[in-house]
Amino acid sequence: MIKDISDFDNVFFIGVAGVGMSAIAQYLKGIGKNVSGSDRYFHPDEYNKTKEQLEQEGIKCFLQDGTGITEKTELVVVSTAIEDTVYEVQKAKELQIPLIKRSELLALIAKSKKTIAVAGTSGKSTTSAMLYQILLDAQYEPSIISGAGLTNIIKQGKIGNAAVGKGEWLIIEADESDGSVVQYEPEIGLLLNVDKDHQEIEELIDLFTIFKNNTKGLFVVNQSNTLAKSLSENRENDFGFENKEAGFSAENFHQEGLSLSFEVLNENFQMNSLGQHSVENATAAIAVANQIGIALKTCAESLARYEGIYRRHQILGQKNGVWVIDDYAHNPAKCAASIKACQPLAEKVIAWFQPHGYGPTRFLKDDFIEEISNALRPQDEIWMSEIFYAGGTAVKDISANDLVEGIKATGKKAHFVEDRNHLLETLRPELNSGTVLLLMGARDPGLEEFCKGLYEKL
Repeated sequence: MIKDISDFDNVFFIGVAGVGMSAIAQYLKGIGKNVSGSDRYFHPDEYNKTKEQLEQEGIKCFLQDGTGITEKTELVVVSTAIEDTVYEVQKAKELQIPLIKRSELLALIAKSKKTIAVAGTSGKSTTSAMLYQILLDAQYEPSIISGAGLTNIIKQGKIGNAAVGKGEWLIIEADESDGSVVQYEPEIGLLLNVDKDHQEIEELIDLFTIFKNNTKGLFVVNQSNTLAKSLSENRENDFGFENKEAGFSAENFHQEGLSLSFEVLNENFQMNSLGQHSVENATAAIAVANQIGIALKTCAESLARYEGIYRRHQILGQKNGVWVIDDYAHNPAKCAASIKACQPLAEKVIAWFQPHGYGPTRFLKDDFIEEISNALRPQDEIWMSEIFYAGGTAVKDISANDLVEGIKATGKKAHFVEDRNHLLETLRPELNSGTVLLLMGARDPGLEEFCKGLYEKL
């Protein structure tokens, strides 16, 4: 029985290329464990960038055929996407090797450090990255296990979603989508927002209430988000956007092109980013950092250098007067916030969105229609391609075109291009100088190359 991270040395990850799995694999390698793994995206004689990056870190990678699991393996880690029918799971059981879910292992790691757990339905990766940058610049030598690559780590040739520091603080994301948020017992709990995403609101409130009760020390919430505010312990600890009830409130917000400025407790902040939601995330990071002893001036100096994270309002560039921005937005609130954040940049925003999963799209259909319609100005447009299907037994009884028709019914401009590979040729007449093209979607491993390819062909 594995009860502590000192209980094993040889660990194997099934699905090691996944963003959540690769982060923990790299962290464990960084603290001296012998780490290996397999993935269904690894194929013989076929280049895989993630595989190369993991192997550069000393993590041995195998095809998903069972050869990597041996009698020496002491622990096998599976993500929620790995089913019991997978051959490697069966082999681990035959060899009587303990199996553990990714989130359970992350909870064990969190118990070994002073942990800041970042929760909420939007903004976890961005806020975690900002907080990591502040602690790093304040010489706290923090560690991070994230759901997205940090640009300043990616520049070192790494995946960018994990780092091991010598300090006592570890920053993690506490995910509500699989319910694992309830497994963590952090020193500091941070709740950014509560919006309908993978579960109904009542379920989310129950999960975040347990998260709050499990937090051993400081609990910080967003006073500007109605549902998050309902879980506040002390509003003086909290953050908000132009909200006098919060101890840390972002005031005098201004966006000029790709630059944001605002004030917190009379300290001036400037960042290269987009949108009000970025300011809320930054203020959350500031609130936590300041309450563990980091001066506001240090926070400001750090955030001025913050370089962002992979596929979170990632600016691919500008061609022929058209800005192209790639974003991971995938739920209604995130899509709406992403569209709004781009509006100060240009007279017209053309957004493209690929929903992922038939179940989630069906569950959130009305919310997508309402949120996106409300975000679009009369001159803006939304284009969608068919739902990304990752396999499995999903019932395909909904189409992205159903969302498009719903948005059209509100009087806003919406279009459907079933195959995204035909998007650019269909869109090209609309792409005039002074336009932002915003590309949104998640989960699909081919999205990065699609977005980069579209920009190159523009």
